Amino acid sequence: MTPHLIVTDLDGTLLGADHALADDTVETFRALSARGHHIALASGRHYRDILAFRDRLGVDAHIISTNGAYTHGPDDALIEARYLPAELVRELIELPRPAEVRLNLYHDDEWVIDAEAPELLALHVHTGFGYRVEAVERLSPEGVGKVLYIGDPGHLAELEQEARRRGGERLHVTYSMGNSLEIMAEGVNKGTALTALLARLDLPAERCLAFGDNLNDAEMLALAGEGHIMANGHPELAATLPGARRIGHHADGGVARHLAERFAL
Repeated sequence: MTPHLIVTDLDGTLLGADHALADDTVETFRALSARGHHIALASGRHYRDILAFRDRLGVDAHIISTNGAYTHGPDDALIEARYLPAELVRELIELPRPAEVRLNLYHDDEWVIDAEAPELLALHVHTGFGYRVEAVERLSPEGVGKVLYIGDPGHLAELEQEARRRGGERLHVTYSMGNSLEIMAEGVNKGTALTALLARLDLPAERCLAFGDNLNDAEMLALAGEGHIMANGHPELAATLPGARRIGHHADGGVARHLAERFAL
């Protein structure tokens, strides 16, 4: 058997509408791992948030978290961490923004937010992961993998424009959802993290299957020999990646269904 690397996004891709893993998905990934294939979970979520899904799958899996800022091995060892320069984080913290836009920082071991936002915790109900509230003036710009603004898309567009004006090519800017503006250091994305992981596993990109649904998956899908966009995927993805294959909806277990067919499980 020729081993492949199967790398997948979580929300809107591998997870169902309830942000949980279906039994069929768990069985499929366990079968693939038993056959010797490599598994990686690649998400904008924090590493500690993703651990619960890896444990539910019950397989050895690499974790690419925070949109590529961190890569951990199946043994939880940190393989790589790429931080935003502290001076840029400070500028992003101080950007003027509407009061209802939440500012979030992802550090190595925690998610810090500038004010209570209990509605955001619904996304993490299956993992128990949560934020720590810290006043803006006390937020630390050191050791930040991602700055995340959550709010109205119109407000985020204005923040994006100002962030790009100030940070230029020193920033990588993307969206994981329409209300989530995500900012990492230059060159930090799921694609560059996947490139390093393939080299570590000594696998060519042709033997990589990648699955995603949103703009922060674009680089990863473009790199993989077999890129797949979910039926519920962002409309710009298909236009950007004409070579990617469109598969089923995340709410119907589209990733597991495709893999079961692809590998004759």
